[in-house]
Amino acid sequence: MSVALKVFDARAVREALSVADAIAVVRKAMIALSSGQVEQALRSFIPLGDEQTFALMPAALGAGEPFGAKLISVFADADHPGRKRHQGLVVLFDAETGAPVCVADAEEITRIRTAAASAAATDALARPEAARLAMLGLGAQARAHIEAIAQVRNIQTIRVWGRDYAAAQAFAREMDAAHGLTVQACSTAADAVKEADIVCTVTGASDPVLQGDWLAPGTHVNLVGSSGPAKAEADTTLVARSRFIADHAGHVRAHGGEYLRALEAGVIDDTHIAAEIGAVFAGDAPGRTGPDEITVYKSLGHAVQDLAAAAWLYANAKENENGH
Repeated sequence: MSVALKVFDARAVREALSVADAIAVVRKAMIALSSGQVEQALRSFIPLGDEQTFALMPAALGAGEPFGAKLISVFADADHPGRKRHQGLVVLFDAETGAPVCVADAEEITRIRTAAASAAATDALARPEAARLAMLGLGAQARAHIEAIAQVRNIQTIRVWGRDYAAAQAFAREMDAAHGLTVQACSTAADAVKEADIVCTVTGASDPVLQGDWLAPGTHVNLVGSSGPAKAEADTTLVARSRFIADHAGHVRAHGGEYLRALEAGVIDDTHIAAEIGAVFAGDAPGRTGPDEITVYKSLGHAVQDLAAAAWLYANAKENENGH
């Protein structure tokens, strides 16, 4: 019997998948990834020209669970110079029949699940009393991360930085109005992260915008924006100073620009990845080991997160259809 293909455009994804639900979904998915319950291949890239890429990210969620892939293009954002858009589709297949059952907007899923993953990692790694957030970057992920981080810590103040100070000021006013928090624009990244408890880098930078010497003891950092081996948002000093937690060790060793630069510089060795975040979530590895420790969560993003989000959307839609 054929099954009708469910399609979730960006609006449908946004309306159905809350940040709170996404945090729980991603946390479970990363535990499954680290424990070997899912199969996931390394991302493959096809360069299409200057700063243009097509990527394929396949995964299977485990025995009896859906499988599929995210197909995504990474192109310059014509409306926002210096930023990029991640446009595409997440395609979900049924484990029993092999039929495609769900297609969802990849850009919106990526926006939500990336911030949710950072929030879950922050909940596990940041000090419980962390209240001062610094955001490097002004795009969609910055907006999503502010909303998500505020769900796992009692954020009191936010400092934001972008290369365009006027844009940072406008962003600060927007976030202040949206969240009722004290949001301050900073003219330098160093000022933004000074005395921060939590730092998120969500930029399109090719070279470091964050230096480890700027950070106070006990800071937690989410490195999110750079997703390829040739780019890094943070310097080698931060990598060397930190307890470095990978979203997935194999991918970070292949595509984690900050880790690879530190390794090449000789300031770390190949044992520097302390744990995968899924192992920390599961209690199989320690996260933060002291109040003065600097912790780093390196986020590359994974098909298992996208597919888990699509599977949640699909299951939730079926439940609603059945009147539950």
